Amino acid sequence: MLIDLHAHSRSLSWDSDLDADELVERARAAGLDGLCLTEHDYFWDAAELRALGRRHDFLVLPGVEINTEDGHFLCFGIDRYVYGMHRSRELAAHVARAGGACIAAHPYRRQMPWTPERESEYADALARAGANPAYTACVAMERLNGRGSAVENDFAARLCDAMGLPSVAGSDAHAAADVGRCATEFQSRIEDVEGLVAALKAGRFRPVSLADGVSLTGA
Repeated sequence: MLIDLHAHSRSLSWDSDLDADELVERARAAGLDGLCLTEHDYFWDAAELRALGRRHDFLVLPGVEINTEDGHFLCFGIDRYVYGMHRSRELAAHVARAGGACIAAHPYRRQMPWTPERESEYADALARAGANPAYTACVAMERLNGRGSAVENDFAARLCDAMGLPSVAGSDAHAAADVGRCATEFQSRIEDVEGLVAALKAGRFRPVSLADGVSLTGA
């Protein structure tokens, strides 16, 4: 089944133009089977999220995108922000205690070189990114971000391969045009966040570009 692991609504993400109901309906129209709402440092109320899913008869799962000093991380299995999560080590500890899972989001940000055409500069940037201590706590890395450029996503793909991390894809939707660009295909049926976390930890998924219908490698 196809699930978008990375999406934002204007309900809780200040930079999104998408109403949550519109986001869900557009995800359905794009052929997705599920959607994770991963607002910036904010969590949906569990009852409101369940009501949203029931209203559309569509799988809507809770998540969050946490901003840390080592980058942004999609987290599943936690339900509240605790001071200190802006430090990646503390975030990883909270997620581990909750039995959750972390994914490195758009890893090209703040890490790829200004002039990627310079081979030595590019290689140095990949090496520095690969040494990011936060990635040791991640079950996967976002190989394909729907709002990233081809050059940016190529850097993410090379980093995934260099680190040997499993790959996911997420639209990072903030506007209508973003929805359905890519998603993560899971081998088994996901019905709740516990099932999602279990599948992520087991590595039973692969990134898919829906714009061209091509399944990406590196899963």
